[in-house]
Amino acid sequence: MKSGLALVGAIISAMAIAPRAAHADPNWWPFAVEVHNGGPSTTKIEYTPPNAPTKHWKLCALIPNLADSYWLAINYGMVEEAKRLGITLTTLAAGGYDQLPKQISQFDDCVSSGADAILLGAISEAGFSGKLAEAAKKGLIVIGVANPIEKAPVTAKITVSHYAKGKASGDLLVQHLGSAGGEVVAFPGPQGSGWAESYLSGFEDSLKGSKVKLMAAKFGGANVPDQLNLVTDALQAYPDMNAIWGGAPTVEAALGAVAEDGRTVAIASSWENQAMLDAVKSGKILGFAAEYPVIMARISVDLGVQALEKTLKGQEYDVVPGLVTKANLDKTDLTQIFAAKGFRPVFDVH
Repeated sequence: MKSGLALVGAIISAMAIAPRAAHADPNWWPFAVEVHNGGPSTTKIEYTPPNAPTKHWKLCALIPNLADSYWLAINYGMVEEAKRLGITLTTLAAGGYDQLPKQISQFDDCVSSGADAILLGAISEAGFSGKLAEAAKKGLIVIGVANPIEKAPVTAKITVSHYAKGKASGDLLVQHLGSAGGEVVAFPGPQGSGWAESYLSGFEDSLKGSKVKLMAAKFGGANVPDQLNLVTDALQAYPDMNAIWGGAPTVEAALGAVAEDGRTVAIASSWENQAMLDAVKSGKILGFAAEYPVIMARISVDLGVQALEKTLKGQEYDVVPGLVTKANLDKTDLTQIFAAKGFRPVFDVH
């Protein structure tokens, strides 16, 4: 088996990148979301955005990175909604999930710049708990975006049930393996992120009552090089492994690694990025769970504006996740999931 670095070329050749979706209709609403009513109960509604704001508000967005198409889609959705509403948006990217101190410093930068509201895609809720408690005492408006913030105080949040996505993608894998079952290794993502643990919890529940045995759960960075090392190690450690479950970088890594190893392995992804499209279309992976990051990002901007305009109707929103497979790929509105073709990161909207 080749080393991790040698396999990078194999991955690139194994995964042609599909073109991004065309520009979305600016009238992107209504969109199905769930509103939390307190406790476990939720109400499903058709979300519509607020009216034009009464002031030229200034928002500041913090995201973990812009190295993959997931967070590029978040950036795209925020930028497009800020333009639609005619407000100012500044975006700061930390550079990776190992850059928590930098993101905390960027939070302070947003505050000192005079931002009216902060949109936070937190690297770690635990790492931000003190900062968010301090912000709440000062009355700062903070909107949680995408990554879970379960206990720390925020003004409002828009996310998705990562548990539900983990279970849906796990169910897909279990159904494919059928009565024969098999051995699977899970690659949830960065330990301590919160969302990786939630994904894994859902996946573990999908295995209950099946003949699919979880051999190991290997946490690691949400990037292809880190995941490649984990996948190649797992292929060596578990010679009978016939299934891989993990995030989008895991899948990118696994396609080249599995091809090099020469065995047949079923692969399912708990979340999406642009590279998944050709893999689904060609049948190289079973499918991926989708959380519509473009829509999530748009709603986060809306929530910030509503909080400032004092028209906020709910504090906790969940996008209803979907499952994208070869059977329904052509019917899926990709403008809700990926940035427009040719889009490059935008850090300032005036």
